[in-house]
Amino acid sequence: MQGPLALSRGIDRLNEFIGRSVSWLILVAILVSAANAVIRKVFDTSSNAWLELQWYLFGAAFMLAAAYTLRQNEHIRIDIVYGLFPRRVQHCIDLFGHVVFLMPFVTLMVFYFVPYVSLSFHSGEMSTNAGGLIVWPAKAILLAGFFLLALQGISEIIKKIAIMRGDMDDPNPFISAHEQAEREARALAEEVRS
Repeated sequence: MQGPLALSRGIDRLNEFIGRSVSWLILVAILVSAANAVIRKVFDTSSNAWLELQWYLFGAAFMLAAAYTLRQNEHIRIDIVYGLFPRRVQHCIDLFGHVVFLMPFVTLMVFYFVPYVSLSFHSGEMSTNAGGLIVWPAKAILLAGFFLLALQGISEIIKKIAIMRGDMDDPNPFISAHEQAEREARALAEEVRS
C-alpha cells in the first residue's frame, strides 16, 4: 500500500499547490471588474474582452480549485444523514460515491473535453461577442479542472481504502455542523475569559 499512498501524497501536494495558487484569481477578477466599471462610468466606454476576462478568471478559479476542495473534504454532502452513521460506514459511503459517481463522471468529461478543446485550439475559435477573447483557453481550463479532479478522485479512493484497512489515520475526521459550532463557542468563551 506504500506505493499507492506515495502517489496519493503526490497528487495531494499538486492539487494543494494549484488550489492555493488559483485562489488569487478571484482577487484579480474583482480588480478587473472594478476597473471595468470605473472605465465604463468615467469614460463611457467598455469592452467585451474585459467582461469575458472576468468570466475566464472566475471560471479558472472555480474549476482549478475543485480538486483542492475535494482534497480538503469541503464538498457538499447531506451532513444530517451522513452524520448519523459510524465513521466506518461514512468511509464506505465516500468510497462508493467516489468510485460509482465521481470517477465515471470526471473520466467521461475528460474524454469528451479533449477533442472539444483540440478542435477549438486548431480552429482558433474566437468569442461570438464583438471584441471578445479567444475561446480555447477557457475550454482548456475546463479540461484541466476535470483532469485534476480525476487525479484527486484517485487519491481519495487510495486514502479511503488505506484508512479502512488501517494503513493510515483518518486525515479528515467527520465533525457535524452542530459539534463544530459547539467547539467554536467553547473556544470563543475561553478567549473571552482570557
